[in-house]
Amino acid sequence: MSEALVIGAGPAGLMAAGELVRAGLKVVVAEAKPSVGRKLLMAGKSGLNLTKDAPLDAFLGAYSGSAAGLVRDAVRGFGPDAVQDWARGLGQDVFTGSSGRVFPRRMKASPLLRAWLRELAGADVEFRTRWRWAGFDEAGCAFDTPDGRRVLQPAVTVLALGGASWSRLGSDGAWAPWLAEKGVALTPFAPANAGLTVPWSDHMQKHFGAPVKVARLCAGDVSVRGEFVISARGLEGSAVYAVSKVVREGAVLSLDLCPDWSREEVATKLGRPRGKATVSAFLRKTLRLDPARLALLQEFGRPLPEGADLAGLVKHLPVRHDGLRPLDEAISTAGGIAAEALDGFMLRALPGVFAAGEMLDWEAPTGGYLLTGCLATGRAAGQAAAAYLRGI
Repeated sequence: MSEALVIGAGPAGLMAAGELVRAGLKVVVAEAKPSVGRKLLMAGKSGLNLTKDAPLDAFLGAYSGSAAGLVRDAVRGFGPDAVQDWARGLGQDVFTGSSGRVFPRRMKASPLLRAWLRELAGADVEFRTRWRWAGFDEAGCAFDTPDGRRVLQPAVTVLALGGASWSRLGSDGAWAPWLAEKGVALTPFAPANAGLTVPWSDHMQKHFGAPVKVARLCAGDVSVRGEFVISARGLEGSAVYAVSKVVREGAVLSLDLCPDWSREEVATKLGRPRGKATVSAFLRKTLRLDPARLALLQEFGRPLPEGADLAGLVKHLPVRHDGLRPLDEAISTAGGIAAEALDGFMLRALPGVFAAGEMLDWEAPTGGYLLTGCLATGRAAGQAAAAYLRGI
């Protein structure tokens, strides 16, 4: 019998394993994929955003969902400063960018992950890859492995299987029905930090891949100035992800294509004589609209008749879309294990079984909040599991 089992070798699972082994327990980490930390490595391809250098109260306000309070408690114990110190402790210096986002100096996730795995291996954490959890049976936790069905009977278990996005990297939500069968209350999955599906007209094809660097997105009570990309499937990028939650909840999305000017200033500029210039040429020259923004104005504002309220459209351009991209394409997921199913990080219906990371019903924007939340909840779940074992 292994004393402690961690299922899932992403950031939350690895943090839990570290806490358990530091508590003096024998730890086995089971991972379905051939290697560990795949989603972490993918997230770090363009720079691993570890956390955000922000006041703690503001940082905590980014979390939502029924289990957000539990996540906030975990982050209070392992917040932005602690994450940076942890990375430095692994020999990975960090820096803070102009937006407050914190990255390793070496940018990529792989050096940090290698150092982390060396530390865990040195502490005798045992990794078993290609071990796919198959749920519970009467004997314990069942796994499909290269050597057939195997069953482990740990004293405590930490589940860190991720949400239901990026299934190719291991987070497929297959665990949900197994927990539901055991009486664990779940909130349905929904895409979070997701792009928008837009049914483009043919004239937009030449703009696929074009960045939009000067715009403000407004939906409900959220207003974000940032960058996004016109893709063949719709709109994607950090600014779109920032409004995806309220759009998912039904808020109408609009674009401000000239965020540095007021509506009155735009109207004044457009009130100048147009002469023989076409409407498109006039807009391009007068408002300095690049081809991408001009294409969006024509796409969502079409047709542009003579006398149209062009200033109003430029400042408040309604976006026609078919909703968020599918769940598996989302960066993260909302939904999962509901707060009512939890006693701390332990599942009420399954004493001795704990959960962490994106399995819990919480969500947060990109920008360091997601990874910090996963690290913090993994740490807290590992500590809770160790304390539980000491108390029985």
